[in-house]
Amino acid sequence: MTQAPPPWGQPPEGRPQPPAPPWDHLRRRRSTQQTPQSSRRQRLSRSKLRARAFTALIAVALIVTVTAFAQAAHGQPPNKGASTTTTTTTTPTTTTSPPPATAATASGGISRSITVVGIGDSVTSGYNCNCEAFVGLYATQLAAQDDVQTSSVNLGVPGWTSSQLLAAMTKPGAFRNQVAKADVLLVTIGANDLNPLESKGPAGCPATCYTPLIDSAGHNVELIVDAARAANPAHPPTVLVTDYWNVFQDGDVGTAEHGTTFQSWSDALTRAESAQICDGAQSAGATCVSLYAPFKGNGSINPTSLLAADGDHPDAAGHQLIASTLLAATPRPLP
Repeated sequence: MTQAPPPWGQPPEGRPQPPAPPWDHLRRRRSTQQTPQSSRRQRLSRSKLRARAFTALIAVALIVTVTAFAQAAHGQPPNKGASTTTTTTTTPTTTTSPPPATAATASGGISRSITVVGIGDSVTSGYNCNCEAFVGLYATQLAAQDDVQTSSVNLGVPGWTSSQLLAAMTKPGAFRNQVAKADVLLVTIGANDLNPLESKGPAGCPATCYTPLIDSAGHNVELIVDAARAANPAHPPTVLVTDYWNVFQDGDVGTAEHGTTFQSWSDALTRAESAQICDGAQSAGATCVSLYAPFKGNGSINPTSLLAADGDHPDAAGHQLIASTLLAATPRPLP
């Protein structure tokens, strides 16, 4: 019976297999010894790649986070010759912007930031406007005109009377501390002092009726300015105090709501209080800035286009007008 040939690659049965050449053993040994190290190097290489990728992701996250915080802290990027503002009645914050590169210098070479603080009632706060109030607009215009950095803080509180503002100015706390930081202080107060008279009207409140109230408002304004200077005696602010175009509703809304007789009475009442406000401001060394003529001329101009829908508060155009009027009346040089 014929013997089957051995499997392919094996020597015939009974014949010894020839020994492998010595370099083959070395090759196999070297190959066997390199396999764990090579695998380890591959694992380390992958680990390093993952570590580098993780580090890069952390770096990107940090950059994004820092950028977000910077934007939150500074608001929008400052525009040329503009300043930014924050409106609040509790814990206000301020932001600054650089002066324009090509503005005409009128500030006496001031290099620090000028802080503008607004105090007063709903007119100061920008109530019913849905716009930037005149405090921030004034700071923006001041930066553009005087080639200075500016910041602004709006401390206006809707409904406040002169007595309430005076109490806040003379009480230690956050409100007074903010006022103490002012280089320029804008004050608009006194209209709400006369609110009890609105229901009486011309028939129930002639001049002898409203005179005590307007005298009190004027006296309080004087004390408010004194308190502002006392808040920081080493660096008293430049103080500008405004009066009003009307202490009640005006324009088309005022006429429709109350009639022409009431409007004539409120106009006389407003003029009388404005005189007392200016007397009080000037007695304390402040600058009185009349808003009556800018809004109404000699009294014959209808101010509707400068008023919000309620006929009582300024609209965006009204706030722009107040800001530019204040700027034109600002004494130089700045403090």
